[in-house]
Amino acid sequence: MDNSQESQFSQASAGPTRGTDLEDRESPSGIAQLKVSERFVSRQGEGRLTGVESFFIRTSGCNLRCHFCDTPYASWNPQGDLTKVDDLVLAALKTGLTHVVLTGGEPMLPKEIVGLTQKLREVGLHITIETAGTIDRDVECDLMSISPKLASSTPSADKHPRWNALHSQRRMPIDAMRRLIDRSDEFQLKFVVTSADDFNEIEEVVSALQTQPNDVWIMPEGVTNEAMDKATAWLNPLCEARGYQYCDRMQIRWYGNRRGT
Repeated sequence: MDNSQESQFSQASAGPTRGTDLEDRESPSGIAQLKVSERFVSRQGEGRLTGVESFFIRTSGCNLRCHFCDTPYASWNPQGDLTKVDDLVLAALKTGLTHVVLTGGEPMLPKEIVGLTQKLREVGLHITIETAGTIDRDVECDLMSISPKLASSTPSADKHPRWNALHSQRRMPIDAMRRLIDRSDEFQLKFVVTSADDFNEIEEVVSALQTQPNDVWIMPEGVTNEAMDKATAWLNPLCEARGYQYCDRMQIRWYGNRRGT
């Protein structure tokens, strides 16, 4: 791999990856709360459980800043309200659905995510966690969906020098990802690809994590049907040659690129 891409795997742990100016919050009474940007019912649009109707809880705040982030209201400009963990569990139960997806931003950032997963598991719900894999917490999880951030995700050094440096330092802690995989019942790796050059780094990550090709899902960068259609022509053959799964973003095809989907 080109050394200019700085594809060195850090060994960061939960501590050093925090630093996002988003603190864990508790009310004066000590009630566990998370900052939540949105919660909604939709169909899972990516990966193994594509098409499964689920209750999504999107936490607000992220320790990375991908230049192509499609949820800036949960990362670059984190918005949302503090919400009690018990209220989130009750909201999930009221949907009558069996699947809950914890996403972000970075849902592993607040420490209260651990208690949320424990309570969701206690009431018998299936839990998917969509994470960049940079923070290791002792969560309960049925499907750990890790999206390692490749060098091509790094924000501009000219426009965002601070986040360029932090993103580069934090984006690829292989040891933390391995622990998350070992802790979960099932897992999948999802990579956002911007060009064919990304496959060199993908293969390094897959090898470092000692995972099988059929656990790897490859998604094109883009938030329109046109962008995804254009990428399919060159991306699908590359996936097939390596035994990876091509991962369309079905939520965009079903609903368009909008919140609450």
